[in-house]
Amino acid sequence: MPNLAGVYTTTRKDGTIYYRASLTYRAKHISLGSYNDVESAHAAYKAARRILDDKTFTINNYDENSPLLFEKWVSLINFRDNGIYFANPIYIRPSFFYYYFSPSDFFIFDKDDLFYYSSHKISCRGGHYFVADYGMQVNIMNRYGIKNYSIEDKDYRFVNGNSHDFRYNNIEILNIYNGVSSFYSKGKKYYRTKIHIKGNYTVGVYDSEIKAAIAYNKAIDILKKVGVKKAYIPNYMEGISPSVYADIYSSVKISCKIEHYKDASNGLNS
Repeated sequence: MPNLAGVYTTTRKDGTIYYRASLTYRAKHISLGSYNDVESAHAAYKAARRILDDKTFTINNYDENSPLLFEKWVSLINFRDNGIYFANPIYIRPSFFYYYFSPSDFFIFDKDDLFYYSSHKISCRGGHYFVADYGMQVNIMNRYGIKNYSIEDKDYRFVNGNSHDFRYNNIEILNIYNGVSSFYSKGKKYYRTKIHIKGNYTVGVYDSEIKAAIAYNKAIDILKKVGVKKAYIPNYMEGISPSVYADIYSSVKISCKIEHYKDASNGLNS
């Protein structure tokens, strides 16, 4: 078989032969993938070469029948246009970048996040997007202060309505603390605290977010004392001294339903 540009033969551990495609562009050697036959490997090389040589080729020109994976298509176009090669499917703009999943499905991030996402691949499972970080699956929403149980337009919102736009000025956190939500009454802002036991219980309504957050912590402590085993996550308040926290904790009022709650699962009447 004649030698084909960009293709070389290699052998698997079991002794079978397969073919790898690669090219060199701007002094960088780029692997294009592995293929079972030489024709497919050469087709991948030719497709990559055309992308790099023809600037009219864009991400939207991607064809599902292409011998190149979509991720590689994006990486090559970004390298061609911006001079930086990323293994992840990133395309850079002046002040932000796209992270692509398909030509019509992508996230938008601030340039400040480029280093992170260039080295952390985004995966999707069950509608949740996450990265592997230090051996753990980390929901990317958490990176922007959005908790796993948060509800869009209640606890947070995307200012421009695009839930795939993760630029920092497009994310507004409405409720910072666990169990706390805000509402207006007669033109004044209040904070309602709820906690889930076997259903949602209202802990109280407060005139400050800090009081509402501390009330949630106090409710957790009360429930633990009566034997509720649920693993609640308490609120952490930055910038509050222990003495101020203690004063609010001791004075904040808690619903009598929480104060006198009994856990029926421990043989007590609720």
